[in-house]
Amino acid sequence: MGILDGQRAVVTGAASGIGLATARRMREAGARVALVDVAEEPLAAAARALDAPGFLADVADAAALEAAFDAAAAALGGLSLVFNNAGAGRVASLPRYRPDEVARLLGVNLIGVFNGLRAGIPRLLAGGGGAVVNNASVSGLQPTRGEAPYAAAKAGVIALTRSAALEYGPRVRVNCVSPGMIRTPLSEGLFRVPGLLDPLLAALPAGRVGTAEEVAEAVCFLCSAAAGFVTGANLVIDGGQSLVGGGIDAVMQRVLAMTEPRDGGEGGV
Repeated sequence: MGILDGQRAVVTGAASGIGLATARRMREAGARVALVDVAEEPLAAAARALDAPGFLADVADAAALEAAFDAAAAALGGLSLVFNNAGAGRVASLPRYRPDEVARLLGVNLIGVFNGLRAGIPRLLAGGGGAVVNNASVSGLQPTRGEAPYAAAKAGVIALTRSAALEYGPRVRVNCVSPGMIRTPLSEGLFRVPGLLDPLLAALPAGRVGTAEEVAEAVCFLCSAAAGFVTGANLVIDGGQSLVGGGIDAVMQRVLAMTEPRDGGEGGV
């Protein structure tokens, strides 16, 4: 018997990384899962691999996400769980962010979570209640250089989570997770630079970076009856990174040094 038997979940950003790992773990735990992503081919591949319905939508587009949630609820016979996971990142010094880049980062990482709550909670309530987990970040607790818009958005996700938990308890529990350095396609570029992550690895109490599967386990716990008295919480999954911020700060200093242009032009990765 799985801890999510009988549950019906929708996962955004489900085509890769933490989203895909969580959708897979939810399936293993007994839930039926619908996948939402903006990347058409990876979404189709994930849907085939998990034998799950997939729906194309940009979380920053409220109408498109509403339609995707409608389709997901129809495919699953209702919804009881939502994992607002979709995210986007960039690294650059603050003045080098273009306004459109800031708007996009806030649109995906913060407004996208708001849109997921707005689309998901009424459908959970229609089915008698449920649980929502939002994907925040340790950057929302301890900002890193080079990620100002991303860190601001993730701090907003933590506040948004608590606000929603206040509004919709006890019928809907709303929590968030704050991963640290997790190896996913979004962070893979950092792992390809020899020695880049050495300062972080030397400082981390866990002695290693995390995996998408470890975040997935935490998300499934928060969605399960075992977390029935947990709402408005932010579960930090960082191997102790937030205890030793100097490690990641040294990494980000090197990233900025590698990506900032010397000629005064645009920079970033």
